[in-house]
Amino acid sequence: MKKETKSLVRGIFWFLALTAADQLSKLAAVSHLRERGSLKLIPGVFELYYLENRGAAFGIMRGKQPLLAAIALLVILCIAFVYKRIPQERRFFPLRIVCIMIASGSLGNVIDRLAHSYVIDFLYFSLIDFPVFNLADCYVSVGIALMAVLLFTYYKDESFEFLNPFRKRTKE
Repeated sequence: MKKETKSLVRGIFWFLALTAADQLSKLAAVSHLRERGSLKLIPGVFELYYLENRGAAFGIMRGKQPLLAAIALLVILCIAFVYKRIPQERRFFPLRIVCIMIASGSLGNVIDRLAHSYVIDFLYFSLIDFPVFNLADCYVSVGIALMAVLLFTYYKDESFEFLNPFRKRTKE
């Protein structure tokens, strides 16, 4: 099997595994928290708290589920396009991880939006009264933060020449 094919298969595996972990955690939240209320894991610091978020991050764009789902699907398609073009060089491995994280998080929340018309959130840091979130949100947030670090510290502008549709492609 070619190196590109192996890399793509591994990427799809992790994309699906992260998405499945998100969906299973939400299923557990529905089963164990929906009727129960909150479960204080570290009193005054961290708890599991069931919430149906009918908006986007921090509840913005409430009631715009079809638009939010369409935007997320567009993000996933863009990431898939970029992922397929990422060179197989070792230095691009972190970029592959970031793409998988952001795409998995996006898909996890799209599944909720399409299946329920809301996103299931259940992780709550009560110490700082941070908005309730879920694993998919973690994937996207951590992925974007890592992407920013990579863009500002690790990659140079010319590192992304592979995205230029007008460059001459060489046979690898």
